[in-house]
Amino acid sequence: MIRPSNATRPAGSRSARSARTPRAANGAPAASAVPRLFTAGPEYVQSLHRGLSVIRCFDSEHAAMTLSEIATRAALARAVARRLLLTLEHLGYARRLGRQFLLTPRILELGFSYLSSLDVALLAQPFMEQVAHAIDESCSLAVLDAHDIVYVQRVAVRKVMTITLGIGARLPAFCTSMGRMLLAGLADDELERWLRALRPQPRTAFTLTERSALRAALQRVRTQDYAYVEQELQEGLCSLAVPVRDARGQIIAALNTGMALRVGARAYALKKALPALRAAARSIERSLPARPRDVST
Repeated sequence: MIRPSNATRPAGSRSARSARTPRAANGAPAASAVPRLFTAGPEYVQSLHRGLSVIRCFDSEHAAMTLSEIATRAALARAVARRLLLTLEHLGYARRLGRQFLLTPRILELGFSYLSSLDVALLAQPFMEQVAHAIDESCSLAVLDAHDIVYVQRVAVRKVMTITLGIGARLPAFCTSMGRMLLAGLADDELERWLRALRPQPRTAFTLTERSALRAALQRVRTQDYAYVEQELQEGLCSLAVPVRDARGQIIAALNTGMALRVGARAYALKKALPALRAAARSIERSLPARPRDVST
């Protein structure tokens, strides 16, 4: 967010206070604190940032909210939130139900515009279905977006996670197998910048949060060309991911399967799931255009 330097304003001024990272009522980062791996320049549009913050407020637990609730979650003034909501309503992306606001199905246009241009997600589905059938486990495809992974395709067999997953779902990259596979594909300097900006929060007692441990884990992923994660995202769950590369050899997506943790889970994953995932990844790669479109978000 671009503001004049605090050095030119009194320490207690409104601008100085607003430069701090927004926090929601529960102390967590507010929805408007969009993770960015760049420095905002003069082209940065604050109003667009705020509009997207309002959209990102809504989730499965907050499908309908009052104006005050939205303003709080987006860390915006009530008047600002009201103008943004009325604009979204005028454009057909939101509607009112009594005192509450809801998103409309038209909001899916924003995601489908991206997905419709994503060759790999469409080409991958039949091969992912083969994997799911062969190992009787769900199969997913994701890309990296800042510090999250975003699901761009998924073939579900059974529910092994407490988290609801589907196309567009986001999970932290640092503690997921697909995230680590995608991070392993970054250049060294880019990975170091990513790690410096990371503020990891443990998801379970097994989650790696030390940068040195994460760096070592990512080096192992690079060496073995697969990522296996056990109970770091959710206790009782393990997952395995392999890379999907374009014609230039760059990792553009990660393909994975997740399964319930059991005795011998790692050995089973490497013996049965890994060959199936690698075969599917090779099939997807052969199906990609000779000059693949950039699928980065």
